[in-house]
Amino acid sequence: MTFHEIRFPASLSFGALGGPERRTEIVTLANGFEERNTPWAHARRRYDAGLGLRSMDDVEDLIAFFEARQGQLIGFRWKDWSDYRSCFPSQQIDPDDQLLGMGDEVRRAFQLVKHYRSGTVTYTRPITKPVAGSVRIAIGGVPMVEGVDYTLDLTSGVVTFDTAPDEEAEVRAGFAFDVPVRFDTDAILIAASRFEAGEIPNVPVVEIRI
Repeated sequence: MTFHEIRFPASLSFGALGGPERRTEIVTLANGFEERNTPWAHARRRYDAGLGLRSMDDVEDLIAFFEARQGQLIGFRWKDWSDYRSCFPSQQIDPDDQLLGMGDEVRRAFQLVKHYRSGTVTYTRPITKPVAGSVRIAIGGVPMVEGVDYTLDLTSGVVTFDTAPDEEAEVRAGFAFDVPVRFDTDAILIAASRFEAGEIPNVPVVEIRI
C-alpha cells in the first residue's frame, strides 16, 4: 500500500468534523430479540476536511495536497484534534501514560497502543503513526533514551529495545500520534463564488489499516 509520511495541514484538519465509526451487523429474530455481531476488531475513523477551509488560500493548499496524493491512491497522516495524545487533553504527555506490556527477558519489540476504558471494559487501539520527537518510554518507572536504549519505527509504531526488559517489568509510553488516512474521493468540487458565499465543499477522508 502506497503511503506518504506527511501530515495533512494541521490548520485545516483543526476545523474538520469526524471521529470513530464501528460496523455492527444486526439480525432481528422472529421472537423480536436481536443478534449483534461485528466483523471489525477496531474502529475506522472518518473525517470531512472541507469544514476546515476558511479561505481560498486554504483551498489552494487542499488542492495541492490532494494532487500530490493522487486522490484516493496514496495515504497520508492526519491529526485528529479530538484524540491525538496518549493522555487526557488537559494533561501533558508522560512516559507512564500507556502500558505497552510486561517484560519477560525475551521480548524486545513492543507496539505502541492507547487504552480506552469505560467501566470494566477496555479497548486497546494500536498506534501506528507516532509523531517524531513526542515519544517517551519507561521500563519499571525508569525513563529510557531513544537511540541508546531503544529504537522507534515511526512508520509502524513499534518500539524495539536493545535489551529485553526484565521479567514482570512494566513497559510504558507516552506519545502524540497521527491517524493513517486517505481521501475517500477522487474528485474535489469547489465553486469559488459559492465558497465565498459560505458553501462548504465535501472532502471526505477515511482511516486506512496499516
